[in-house]
Amino acid sequence: MDTESPAIKHLYVSLEHNFVGHNNREPGTIPMQDFPEIECRQGSGIVGDRYFNHKPDYKGQITFFAKETFERIRETFAREDLASSVFRRNVITTGLDLNELIGVEFEIQGVRFAGTEEARPCHWMNRMIADGAKDALEGSGGLRARILSDGLLHIGPCELRILAHA
Repeated sequence: MDTESPAIKHLYVSLEHNFVGHNNREPGTIPMQDFPEIECRQGSGIVGDRYFNHKPDYKGQITFFAKETFERIRETFAREDLASSVFRRNVITTGLDLNELIGVEFEIQGVRFAGTEEARPCHWMNRMIADGAKDALEGSGGLRARILSDGLLHIGPCELRILAHA
């Protein structure tokens, strides 16, 4: 974990998939949209996102990604031009150990979540970043979670409250 205070740095939503369902085809070109605030809905996901109401009990209603990992990947692959949106995760955080939240119920900015699993990197990362990016992201691809309460997330400081361990 970084020494920087826990915070949300970016909030992203995408209306459509660029990679899911695109095997053996070119990826889509729908950009992630950066918002100052997003609306989370219990059991459904993020209002307006491609995974909203995707399927019942979906493990990836929201995804988190560490700014520290983003910076490491930019440095490793000499890609200062990269934006954090390239990872296609919804919430870019700093100062949080996302892997420690797998199997944990937690709260950020008054919204409750259940960390379900690592948001594993896929082969598209090699194409979007550089050869070897998928392997470099193994174990630090972010966090997939279910949304357990309605609420708003916004850019800014965030206190993490652990509610329960699975």
